[in-house]
Amino acid sequence: MAVDQSLMNTLITEHIDVWTSAVKTQSTSGRGSSKKLELYGVKKLRELILELAVRGKLVPQDPNDEPASVLLERIAQEKAQLVKEKKIKKPKALPPINDSKPFQIPNNWGWSQLGFLTNYGVCDKLEPKDASPSTWVLELEDVEKYTSRLLKKVRFEERVFKSTKNSFQKNDVIYGKLRPYLDKVLVADEDGACTTEMIPIRGYIGLMPEFIRLVLKTPYFIEYANTSTHGMNLPRMGTDKARAALFPLAPLNEQHRIVAKVDELMALCDQLEQQTEASIEAHQVLVTTLLDTLTNSADADELMQNWARISEHFDTLFTTEESIDQLKQTILQLAVMGKLVPQDPNDEPASELLKRIAEEKAQLVKDKKIKKQKALPPIAEDEKPFELPSGWEICRLGELLPQFQNGASSRGDKEGNEVAVLRLADIKERQISLDDTRSIVIERKSIERYSLQEGDVLIIRVNGSADIVGRFVTCHEDYDAIYCDHFIRMRFPVECYMPSFLSLLGDSSIIREKIADLFISTAGQKTVNQTHISSLITVLPPIKEQLRIINKADELLSICNQLKVRLKESKSTQLQLTNTIVKQAV
Repeated sequence: MAVDQSLMNTLITEHIDVWTSAVKTQSTSGRGSSKKLELYGVKKLRELILELAVRGKLVPQDPNDEPASVLLERIAQEKAQLVKEKKIKKPKALPPINDSKPFQIPNNWGWSQLGFLTNYGVCDKLEPKDASPSTWVLELEDVEKYTSRLLKKVRFEERVFKSTKNSFQKNDVIYGKLRPYLDKVLVADEDGACTTEMIPIRGYIGLMPEFIRLVLKTPYFIEYANTSTHGMNLPRMGTDKARAALFPLAPLNEQHRIVAKVDELMALCDQLEQQTEASIEAHQVLVTTLLDTLTNSADADELMQNWARISEHFDTLFTTEESIDQLKQTILQLAVMGKLVPQDPNDEPASELLKRIAEEKAQLVKDKKIKKQKALPPIAEDEKPFELPSGWEICRLGELLPQFQNGASSRGDKEGNEVAVLRLADIKERQISLDDTRSIVIERKSIERYSLQEGDVLIIRVNGSADIVGRFVTCHEDYDAIYCDHFIRMRFPVECYMPSFLSLLGDSSIIREKIADLFISTAGQKTVNQTHISSLITVLPPIKEQLRIINKADELLSICNQLKVRLKESKSTQLQLTNTIVKQAV
């Protein structure tokens, strides 16, 4: 099967923008990513190189090469001799190879099986007493996913083991047979021992270890392995399934050419990866620097001038989800700092609000409706987050007379009325949804106690995620439901915050950073309580200014949402284009 030598050059150079711009968001970070980004294009390019390699499309065939059919005969002879000499046991018979093959291979190649070409399933063992201090002890965690780079080499003196390990020799192929580590494959550069979740593989005559490794790392073989695993807790590929796996065997000379070409192209992928990561990091620094000019604006007028300059370059600046989220957080920051809209001297200052709240509090104490509250600690100068605009006040949330109420227990009561109960699962996109609630039976007085009215704010009290605990969820209407004990309800007898402004405030770094300092962690769960929330330092703008801030923030945040929609569409196109190029190339 002849190969166009310019194939890979064309694939890489003509589509360089596709390989480097196809980026996916991932949940965890690691090498090959920038923070939460996965370099999907480069990953797919690596897979494509391996797939072309084992299909005979990466290097040209040489008619002078000894064909794989002769190599297979020699392997059969070698195995027979080893059995005769009692150096190996007679291998268990393999199922016949049927006419259905995974893909086409060149005429001088041959289809065989992993269990015929290698000793898969047969390996020596190493007991702890037989290990020396310098014995290499390999674990799955030492091998990088996707690339199979060895991240660290640990010796027995550092990683003492007490149970039997699999023993391997230099040039053995070490294969991670445990899902999801089926693409962790490396060639040992010295003798050692490995966890039994990895299996040493040794090829017979005429089979390069590096070529075995390439085949085991191809998307074709990984897919086969994934569909051949068994077990629930630790799914792994069984020995019989692994031995029966079809293996595309190239002539030995071509194996050498393929391995050399793959090494060359993988080095190029490394360069693309490093350049893309550097570009992403440089882009991130630029975005952060420009957004800092917004937060450092002296007032609303200067802010709008800086915004106008940056908005001209939105399409090139905000090209990742992270950068758009940064822009959103900057808008929230500007909103709660009073820089989003100009102050109006005719607005009633927040100090008047505080006076009314103090009067209401005194009256409630006098009427014995509430107990006299313990004084909250004063706010020190170094605790103030920024210089307040004219007409604003800074205080602790508890000074604004919020009424706190933890939610109802999910156990309910033996008797009472059935009522819908709001759970964390009913918060969708930070909004309350009663489309699929559950209900409990509870006494009538409890229904009144845990009622939800327009203007109430629910605070998420407990969750395993630090990003969720302490979030504010505003009730924009009266709800015919109660709320569970995962929430604290906050209600203000005196209107001091517009609900939408309080949502902006709760999402801002000013509040989020303070809440993070107050977390209590127990059994993997993070919690906040009423005392924590009451002690939060907050800012209080005039009510009329809050309305202007809300309107301006909605306008700017809608721009962020539009950017995200366009980014999602662009990402989808890039990923589809990447997959199409790979599919057509194979």
